[in-house]
This record gives sequence, structure tokens and C-alpha cells, in this order.
Amino acid sequence: MQNSFILPSGSSGPLFPYFNLYLTQLKEQGYAPGSVYEQIHILKTCDRWLKRTCRGVRDLNESMVREFLRRCLNRGYGKNAGASTMRRLLTMLRRIGVVSEAKAPPPSPSEQLVCAYGRFLLEERNLSPQTVVHRRLTASRFLSEKFAAGRLDVSNLRAPDITVFVKRHARDHGPFYARHLTTGMRQFLRYLHYKGLTDTDLSLAVPAVARWSLSSLPKHLPSAQVRRVLRHCDQSTPLGRRNYAILLLLARLGLRAGEAVRLNLEDIDWDNGLLTVCGKGKWAQLPIPADVAEAIALYLRRDRPRCACRRLFIRDYAPVDGFYGANAIGSIVKRALGKAGVESARKGAHLLRHSLATDMLHKGISLDEIGEVLRHRSPDTTAIYAKVDLDSLRTLALPWPGGAR
Repeated sequence: MQNSFILPSGSSGPLFPYFNLYLTQLKEQGYAPGSVYEQIHILKTCDRWLKRTCRGVRDLNESMVREFLRRCLNRGYGKNAGASTMRRLLTMLRRIGVVSEAKAPPPSPSEQLVCAYGRFLLEERNLSPQTVVHRRLTASRFLSEKFAAGRLDVSNLRAPDITVFVKRHARDHGPFYARHLTTGMRQFLRYLHYKGLTDTDLSLAVPAVARWSLSSLPKHLPSAQVRRVLRHCDQSTPLGRRNYAILLLLARLGLRAGEAVRLNLEDIDWDNGLLTVCGKGKWAQLPIPADVAEAIALYLRRDRPRCACRRLFIRDYAPVDGFYGANAIGSIVKRALGKAGVESARKGAHLLRHSLATDMLHKGISLDEIGEVLRHRSPDTTAIYAKVDLDSLRTLALPWPGGAR
């Protein structure tokens, strides 16, 4: 990408001196040529608008950007990319000190309460940042729904307010989300009582989600189907080699999706063949199998984009960065299953983790050892895999009355 090839000629507006820097940023972030041309068109339009309205670059802010988008890009070429381009431009101009930082509005009482709750979870409860984000989201949603039309007054909360909120949202999702919702509500309501904001502990009013211990079977694939999924991964393309390395990590080491997303380059100890993994607030070092190491090394040598991001796996589209969430890993597994023609009731990243544990059990590995590999905190978590060991369970079955089989 040559700046001289893309830069417009004959432009003399106040924004023009910053075009080269913006183009360099686009190049570093891996944008496609078509996207670059569209963004430059938007900057040219903004440059002419600033000149026509006698405004300078230092005058740019969110309010002026909204005015520009409404007046100049409400239709036609560049409309869809206008907001993201101008947001990217403002970020760059603030980073180099040309535009002052946006003045954040004072937080509302609800936002102040949620922020204090988040600090409490981090500093006093020592929860992981990811867990705190989810807990804050639950608290914020509850407060915004309950006090949307009036003044924040949690002292007037009553048990029906809690049950109505939980029942309304628990129906929209499965049992997994419902359990997280009720856990988050109980923690928030206990916090309100602990701080003296409510007279009674309303956490007792949160309805329970029915869940019987060891009531379900872990969804898994036979080892032959796991090999089929890996075999059908296209290793002739950069994207395919990246996805193959990710799938191998899930299938050989049983990584959770979030653990794969958070892996950094420095987490690999190549000299000792170890991988450092952080999952659910617990750090562990795992030996890297040879085929996993080869796949990761090939991806790093040939395909990983050069960028400032330290994540091990990088997205395949601009801006060049690590994955934003664990859902991206689940999508990779789902596409791999479809490409291999493997049918499964469960299609997320945890499917390969369950498959690894089940295969280890069939090979005679003990539950304690499986728990160590999967980094379970409690033996009860690993015990569910005993239900898929049918050969061992048959020895426990009582004879049928009358000698029938």
C-alpha cells in the first residue's frame, strides 16, 4: 500500500496533513484496499466540509462528527463506513494530542453504584476481571429496568421486584445463563445489604434454577470423528492453518475457548515445551504435544500478521488484533464440524474438551488424572465423565430378576 498512490491530489483542507498518518495506521491494521479507498473518500469529504464551514481539526468532537455524518454522508458512497472511520480518526487525533479528550458526562447514581460494586468484587472478593464484567452487567441491567423512569432508591426494593426480573430474563436463555443470572443477582443483593442500602437480605428472594447434580451427560465425539474434524481442516491457507492450530489445542489439551483467546506469545516456553494457561483465575503449565507445537510454529512463521498485539492468535480481518471473545473460537469449531460433515447436538468449543476427557477415560486413565489435565477445581466436576464409562458401569448393574438378560 503506497501512500502516494492513494492520497488525493489537490486537497488543501485542514485535515489533509493528517492523511499520511491515518493511512499508515490502516496499513498496520491490515485493512483491505477497497476499505482504504472508502475511508479516504470519507476523510476527503470531511476535509472539504471543514474548509467550507471554516472549522479546524481541533474543533472536531463527537457532536461535530454527528453533524458531518448527517449533512454529508447520510446516503451514498461511504455511508456505511462513515461512523467507524470518523471514530477511528478521532481516536488517532487524540492519541497525538491534536484533539482534546472527550468530556465524559458525570456518572448517574446507578452507574456510581455499579462501579462501587465492581471495585468491591475485584478488591475484596478477588474475583477475576471477566467475572466482574458479567456481575456488573447483571446489576446494571436490573437497576436500569427497575429505576428507568424514576430516582434510584434501592431501599424500596421488595421480593417481587427480584422474582419478576429473574423470571423475565431466565425464559430467554438456557439453564446455563439462568444459573449465572441468579448467581449474579444474589451477589449484588448481598452487596446492597452488606453496605446497608437495603434493610433485608433480598438475595433469599432470588428463585433457584433446577439443577440436579450429575443429571446430564457430557456431549462428546468419538475419537475417530475428532480426527475427521482435524483432517478436514484446510491447511493450505493461512486461515486454515490458524484454525488447525486452535482446534489442536482444544482437542489435545482440552483448553476452554476463553483460555485459547487469552493466550499470549510469551505463554509458550519453547525450550521446555510448556504452555502457560490461565482459566477461571487459576494458572497452570501444560506440556505441549509435538503436533500442537508444530502447528503453532508453522502459523507463527508463515501466517501470523506482524502487529503490536501480543495475543497468540490474530483475527483474519481488520483491524489486526486478537479475538474479542470466546464466541469466535466456538464459531471456528462449528464451521469445522460442518466442513467435516460431523453431526453433534453440541457444536461449541467445549465439545472437544469433553471428547478429550471421554477418550482418556476409555483408555483407562483415572478420573483424578483427567481432572488434572482439564484443571478442574473439584473432583465432582470430573465425576460426570464416569457416566459415559459404560463398560465400568455394567459391572455395577444388578442381575435382572429371574435370570433374564
